[in-house]
Amino acid sequence: MEIDHIFIFSTNEGQEANDLVKFGLIEGSNRVHKGQGTANRKFYFNNFFLEILWVINEDEVNQSPTLETQLGYRANFSQNGSSRFGLCLVNTQETDDLFEKAEIYQPNYFPQGMSIDILPNVDNPKLPWTFRLPYRGGKKEINEPKSHTNQICKLTKIEFEIDEWNIKSKYISNFEKEKDILFTRSKLILEFDFGKQNKLYENNELDLIIKY
Repeated sequence: MEIDHIFIFSTNEGQEANDLVKFGLIEGSNRVHKGQGTANRKFYFNNFFLEILWVINEDEVNQSPTLETQLGYRANFSQNGSSRFGLCLVNTQETDDLFEKAEIYQPNYFPQGMSIDILPNVDNPKLPWTFRLPYRGGKKEINEPKSHTNQICKLTKIEFEIDEWNIKSKYISNFEKEKDILFTRSKLILEFDFGKQNKLYENNELDLIIKY
């Protein structure tokens, strides 16, 4: 499976991204998700992007259609213990089994008729909130900055934090053959460029470790 992007819910209106800039990442575009009640800051790389996400409108995030997605619940991860992470996959045949019983979400900021398959993992909220792109096939080319001063380029592995109870969940079984998407008992770990610089960056405010 191919990752399109990862999101991390912020507890400080996206200010945690300032430390990513100090770390040597060049920030890309940002967006307000009208009708969903969220906004973001983004960092792009050769094969995916990292999104810092937060709630800006409590009314929008807590009414239909966003309410049913559980995004508002995930945004309150520090109070309810849910995962603050989101995983977006490229929409390919390889993801069909995972999304076989997915819910359909039509965001207000999407054109009418365009929707995404989502797995809110309501029964297992410590698993990442998961969804796939609305269109089939490869990613669209995006004109965003991808050359970072710390010279990291390509995501080569990702590890999500989970607990022992979730190790054998049906959700995780869909990733058993994936060498680059792992579930462990640590923070979110993003490995870039196979760790060729042999360096490590840690952002405790985002529960994020970057190996590069």
